[in-house]
Order: sequence, then C-alpha cells, then structure tokens
Amino acid sequence: MHAAIKDFPKQFEYAPVIENESKLKKYSHFVVLGMGGSNLAPDLLKVANPRLNITSRRNYGLPDIEPRAAKETLIIANSYSGNTEETIDGFKMAIRKNFPVAAVATGGKLLEMARKFKKPFIQLPHNGIQPRASLGLQVKALLRLMRDGNLTREATALAKLLKSYELERVGRAFAKKIKDNVPVIYASESNLPVAYNWKIKLNETAKIPAFVNKFPELNHNEMTGFDVQEPTAHLSRNFYFIFLKDMNDHPKIIKRMNITERLYRERGLPVEPMILGGKNALYKIFSSLLLADWTSYYLAEQYGVDAEKVPMVEEFKKLVK
Repeated sequence: MHAAIKDFPKQFEYAPVIENESKLKKYSHFVVLGMGGSNLAPDLLKVANPRLNITSRRNYGLPDIEPRAAKETLIIANSYSGNTEETIDGFKMAIRKNFPVAAVATGGKLLEMARKFKKPFIQLPHNGIQPRASLGLQVKALLRLMRDGNLTREATALAKLLKSYELERVGRAFAKKIKDNVPVIYASESNLPVAYNWKIKLNETAKIPAFVNKFPELNHNEMTGFDVQEPTAHLSRNFYFIFLKDMNDHPKIIKRMNITERLYRERGLPVEPMILGGKNALYKIFSSLLLADWTSYYLAEQYGVDAEKVPMVEEFKKLVK
C-alpha cells in the first residue's frame, strides 16, 4: 500500500487505449456504473467541472433513462476487477436495451462480455493495487471515453504537480494527531465527494469508523447532536472534526463553516480545518485525497492493522453468493 500511495501521481501519465473505438460516438450525458472504489471517479470529475453531465449508479440495473435521451447517453460500466456483480447486471441490461455502452476494467467477466458483444472498452493495467488506490487510472479512462480534452490535459499535469513525499510527511503527523478518535469530515455540498473519499480511505485503509456531512444541511440537524451537555458529554469524547474549506465556496457557506468551527471548539470538540486549493480543480481534489491516503496509511500502521486488504468485504462477498 505504501508503494501504491507513493507512486499515485504516476497514474496520471497513463494513456488509455479504447478497443472497438469505431463504435464510440460523441455523447452529451454519461452514466457510470460501479461500486465502492470503482465508482469514486465520476463524482470527483463533477467537482472539477460542475457543468459535466455525468452521474453515478451504485446499484443493480440502470437508472431511468428516457428513450429519446438514450442515444445521447453513454453507459460506462466501471469495475476494477471486472467481476462486480451489480455493475455486470447493469451492463447486461444496457446491452438488452441496446443502449450505448462501454466498459472499464482490468479483466474479468466485464471485459469478456465487452469483447463478445464488440462494445468499446478500456483494459486498465493490472498493477495489483486495491480499486480505491487506482483513482488516477480510472479518471484518465473515463475522460478518454468522454473525450474531454481539457480535463485530460489537467489530469495529465498532476503526474508532475502532485508531490507525494511532501504530503506523506503531513499525513504521518496528522495520523498521530487524530489517533484514537473517530473522524467526521465536513465539506460544502459541492465538495462532498472529496469528503466522502476521505471517509472511504479511513474506513478501508485504517479500518476505523468515519463519517461525513455537508454544509449547510448539518447546521439544521447534526450539529445539535454535538451541543455537549453533561449527561451526554461522554458520547462526543472521541470525535475529531475535519473541515474541508474551499475559498471558492459560497461566502455564506464559508461563514457557516467558521461559525460552526468556533461553536465546536467552545464545546471542547477538536477541529482541524484543511484548505482545499491549488493550481487547478483536479489538483485541489487529488492533493487532498493523497493526504487522506497517507493519513489513513499511517493510522493503520499505528493501530497495527493491514492497510491494504479489506477482509470484511471479502468475507461478505463469500456469504452473499
């Protein structure tokens, strides 16, 4: 896992090749089918460009698509292993309905079907890493299928812009700071996918509970659960709040974050503000997530757990078959 995180910026050098590309037209809307670490990329691309017409599907089957819109919509089945049950189900349905469809995977049943039905597909390099650690590869693959030249150039630049060794030092220190606490990550609605990715990394790599919420909604409910009173003070004792602050957020959201931070501190709750920023939108996203990777990795080290494997997920897969 250490090597995968250290070398993460190199993933943005990846130049995907589309098989059966002649069958790929230009589309205005994209639906990405995927689960877990295989479907984190589309929401992050939406953060980078809110005008991007891309949605995620984390379930069996397909979302409702009007017949007249179907020809303008590309269904992208994205499964790192190529064997994700829910994603394969949606891929099969897209073929039955004769919807435009493409696949992204390292191999497995998904690519077998793509070859059989002569559908466009990208075979990701099989580096032996966990799906959540392959975000750079997935981003480049999705952008290639979407033919988004601007974001592709921005993504490719991350190979040199992201400084993994600098973020490792910060992540190691932050892991020591939040050890023995349950992280709660807050962000604006626009940056919620970034906060959610923080949560996923802390769950899967550090093997700890972690939670997310968004402004301004949390000001109307969740924060009252942390209005520390003597009878309930013990319930809030082990939470640690990470505020992902973006100066591009709405001014009132920034004001709400600052006031909420002050109220929490006054109640003895630990808060860590983290600024989202940098050279471009994708840098803002992935510099934060690389820090989350290092934080999670060093938390795993401190707790003495395996940072890479997800045994409970594997146990569940065996039971659900």
